[in-house]
Amino acid sequence: MLNPVAGPFPWLALLIALGLLGGTRTLRRRLRALPSLRTAPTDDRPIDAWTCVTAIGARPDRATVRAAVAHAERHGLLLLDLVPGDLPADELLTLLGRLDPDRIRRDPLARGRGAGHALLVHEDVLRRAAVPAADLVDPDAPELIELTARLRPFAALGTGHAVAPELTATRPDPTLRKRRLRAAGVPVWPTLVGNLGEAAAYTGACVATPFWGALAFLAMWVQPYAVVAGRSPVRPRDLGRACALRPVLAVGRWVRAVSGPRPTRAAAPATDPAALRPEYARSVADGLDAFFEERRETCPWCGSTRLAVRSRIGDHLQGKPGRFTLERCRDCAHVFQNPRLSLAGLEYYYRDFYDGLGGPGAEALFGTMSRTYRARAELVRRNLPADTAPRAWLDVGTGHAHMCLVGRTVLPDTVFDGLDLGDGVAQAERRGWIRTAYRGQFPESADDLAGGYDMVGMHHYLEHTRDPFAELDAAAKVLVPGGRLLIELPDPHCWYGRLLRGLWLPLFQPQHQHLMPWRNLEAALNARGFTVVAREHGRAHQGNDFTGAVSQALTVLAPNPAMPWIVGGPTPLRRARRIALVALSVPCFLAAVLLDAVGLLLARVAGERGGSNAYRLLARKDPG
Repeated sequence: MLNPVAGPFPWLALLIALGLLGGTRTLRRRLRALPSLRTAPTDDRPIDAWTCVTAIGARPDRATVRAAVAHAERHGLLLLDLVPGDLPADELLTLLGRLDPDRIRRDPLARGRGAGHALLVHEDVLRRAAVPAADLVDPDAPELIELTARLRPFAALGTGHAVAPELTATRPDPTLRKRRLRAAGVPVWPTLVGNLGEAAAYTGACVATPFWGALAFLAMWVQPYAVVAGRSPVRPRDLGRACALRPVLAVGRWVRAVSGPRPTRAAAPATDPAALRPEYARSVADGLDAFFEERRETCPWCGSTRLAVRSRIGDHLQGKPGRFTLERCRDCAHVFQNPRLSLAGLEYYYRDFYDGLGGPGAEALFGTMSRTYRARAELVRRNLPADTAPRAWLDVGTGHAHMCLVGRTVLPDTVFDGLDLGDGVAQAERRGWIRTAYRGQFPESADDLAGGYDMVGMHHYLEHTRDPFAELDAAAKVLVPGGRLLIELPDPHCWYGRLLRGLWLPLFQPQHQHLMPWRNLEAALNARGFTVVAREHGRAHQGNDFTGAVSQALTVLAPNPAMPWIVGGPTPLRRARRIALVALSVPCFLAAVLLDAVGLLLARVAGERGGSNAYRLLARKDPG
């Protein structure tokens, strides 16, 4: 008799099974982390301060709304997404794939996605977010999911999700599939390619080892049952059909996902790159000479004339025109841009990077760095007397104040203010991430802020400035005696800088004007009445050397032709070249991710000897 389990070892089926097991456990954990509302029909608490925004067809009863208000007030929430108790299986799995309730509670930067049925919002959030009244009236499910993500930053420390057992899910609309996935943050085409890859893997497993491949396929088939089995707060009303027809339904869903209509009503549209093309053309009509100052003959740090060229590179960040020279001082090892950008050059090369066209991307990137922000605040906390915390922290170069938001979770008794040149600092104040927003140059603001803070932070800021010494003088003026100054900078002695040369991301041309070794910075702090009390290398490592190199290489070889500074604009050939190189870069990015993971481990043991691409110094301002 033929043995069904005989034959080659089922490696592929085993890998599939392990992936399914891990994914199912994650989905089960997330589902069980969702609390359920406790309805209390006799609760007469006022609900005037709250608005319940519902999607078309979803109508929570009054008892459910009151239970939601009670839950929000009990847990200090300002934004509460209500998940129907009978949410369809496909929508539930999509939601759980993008939503980790435990992380939402721990991490204020975790992305806030919703089920798209009902959303309870406090009036304070609506006021600060300035949401048009029309957006609150009968949105469809994708629009409500988008609204949840839009409001999340204004309730970053007060967002939650809860199952409303009495809320009935609306009937799924197949025509909304594409918009719903986009609203939930699911990249449609990459996910479709991933699904095709999964289908190929199941097929390969069934061909190579039919018995074990069939078992793996069966496990995928019944996964929705495995997710909700046991004491689950959600019981999909279509669970039987969703499992019985899962492979067939999946094909139909993904056909609709790639062919469905685009959004008809959305949040404020992004700036059109084509509309900016004439302005960018005018900026460079007379050449690039006005963007640079005269080359200097001496080191700006120590005054030495013994200079050597370190790198000559283009704009690998955005692909804007121009080449930039970094020189290294042979005496003090300071690295600096020479000639440096003029004020006009700074305006040109910063334009549409942190704001404008680049604003959403920059904010999304900064939103992934919670661990780094937390590590900075924890370094401060570890080096203060027990049971004490800074009274007031000024974050210089704060951007959108992500550091301040996460820092509040580590130092809840500290008040955070932010200073920056861009629009993000004012937005941070409206969101409630900082108490006060200051917009301008730090040295020019120092007199007005003198003696107002016992903590100043400069995180990847000093290397952007034209005169680091003036920035350190401003920090000394703003801090009270005994106050702390925390600085984080790229480390020019990092191994990867020599290995990757012009593609090393911390060179960050043309924005980084100075790269200073930690010994130079410590000496400058000592000269200004500071004592360094802590220094970190491995924990400051950013872990992006190789992925950053691949990303920059892609910009060099195939810049995005839609960007308004690309002369000639997008053409079919340029678009095809970009698409082809992006596809070819996928294996390179995968390899880079692995190399960066190894680099992160090396940084922990050899960070001070060059294994880390960044360092932190915490200094105390001495009395007197």
